[in-house]
Parts: sequence; structure tokens; C-alpha cells
Amino acid sequence: MTEQAATAGGSPSEALEVWIDQQLCTGDGLCVQYAPEVFEFDVDGLAYVKDADGELKQSDGARVSVPANLRLDVIDSAKDCPGNCIHVARAADGVLVAGPDA
Repeated sequence: MTEQAATAGGSPSEALEVWIDQQLCTGDGLCVQYAPEVFEFDVDGLAYVKDADGELKQSDGARVSVPANLRLDVIDSAKDCPGNCIHVARAADGVLVAGPDA
């Protein structure tokens, strides 16, 4: 578990949701490298989240569930994102565990 997740009370076993603020995305692609099953570039050069079926979610604030085996990768992508645009929250109560406001 990352220090950031521990600080926010997150644990690797909690269900999480993730979303990207495209206004802040710099298109560096670290998220796509960390978890290509969750993040993908679109033609505009920005990263977006995608659901379990691989459908890109392009609406503002669109959230997807984080697969259990990728929770730590998604948290790390939020922590390392140069644009500080990735938000990760506990699905149960919406408390942020990683990202710019965590």
C-alpha cells in the first residue's frame, strides 16, 4: 500500500473509482503505462478512463471502477501524474485516497 493510500485510510482491498480531469491532463501517459486496462489516450492526446468492457468514458467527471488487481497501480499513477489530474476515491463513501485533493 502506498503512503498516500494509508494516510487517507485506503487499503488494497477496498473498492475504488477513478476519474481524470481532462482540463489538467498533460498527455504524458504515465497512467497508460501503469494501468493500460484502466487508462487510454484518445485522438485529442489526452488520457481517459475506460470501463471493464474497454469503453472509453469521455464525459466530464466520468468514473469507472478500478479492478482489484490494479488498485495499487492506479493509486501510483495518480501519485506520479505530472498533471495532477487523476482522482481515486473509495467507492463506498467517495473519500479521496489519491490525487490532487487527497
